[in-house]
Amino acid sequence: MSNSPYKGVFSAVVTALNEDKSPDLDTMAAHCKYLLANGCDGLAVLGTTGEANSFGLKERIAIIEGLVERGVPGDVMMPGTGCCAAIDTVNLTQAALNAGAKGVLMLPPFYYKNMSDKGLFDAFDEVIDKIADDRLKIYLYHFPQMSGVPITYGLIEMLLKAYSTVVVGQKDSSGVFENMAGVAEEFPGFASFSGADDLMLPLLRKGGAGCITAAANVSSSLNGAVYNGWVADGDTPEIEAAHEKLSAVRAAVSGFPLPPALKALTARNTGNAGWNNLRAPFVPLSDSDRDALFAKFDAAGAPMPAAS
Repeated sequence: MSNSPYKGVFSAVVTALNEDKSPDLDTMAAHCKYLLANGCDGLAVLGTTGEANSFGLKERIAIIEGLVERGVPGDVMMPGTGCCAAIDTVNLTQAALNAGAKGVLMLPPFYYKNMSDKGLFDAFDEVIDKIADDRLKIYLYHFPQMSGVPITYGLIEMLLKAYSTVVVGQKDSSGVFENMAGVAEEFPGFASFSGADDLMLPLLRKGGAGCITAAANVSSSLNGAVYNGWVADGDTPEIEAAHEKLSAVRAAVSGFPLPPALKALTARNTGNAGWNNLRAPFVPLSDSDRDALFAKFDAAGAPMPAAS
């Protein structure tokens, strides 16, 4: 039996910014509502795609609270809360729970590399102990290419032995299908989410829980069609066709830095050039790269639903 309150399609939501690079919460909230209306079951705000580690703790808390104030349901958000310092992770996670989130996506402490599973377990243990909140549900964030700190099967086993009702799933952004499928098979009931759109359907076939992806910012309707079709009917020619189109969209956007690319596509779809604002070290796409992105995205044959 799964202890995960979440399953389905989650977008790793891009963070809208004003010209001065402060969060544009009105625009971001409108985008969140657009995603929920067009295929998403939930919103992974303040993740890698959301430029989370370019924001301070107070800013991140203000984003979570500001989205709820603007009508984004807290219970569909899975905020990223993993920081290098345990006390920051605790404070950000508590703010997410108080905003109504049913789960958080948590990186391991990622500055120090080559740490033992025991050391990483102790870090999660400290956070769970300090929060001491029965509402807490943690989804581990396995992204070794970016964090440099992998979530091993051994660490998952240790955490489940101690906190089976708290540590309930994982987002795997490694791109290694065997790892995410192995998690689903090795730990029944532990929710394994694909961080890659093209691996969602194969992972569902192995017992996976869905996807948490960057491309869902621009492909949410297709993500939803694949997931909901699989749940309703299993493998069908229609689901396979939607999966192939979704994979083409993923391939189109992944050839570019994702936050700038996804923001460029969102700016085009909404007519709001402010979506191209980014925090350093990200920079907007060059004119030639933007034109190439648009051409590849359009060739995939999956236009974004019109923004309201």
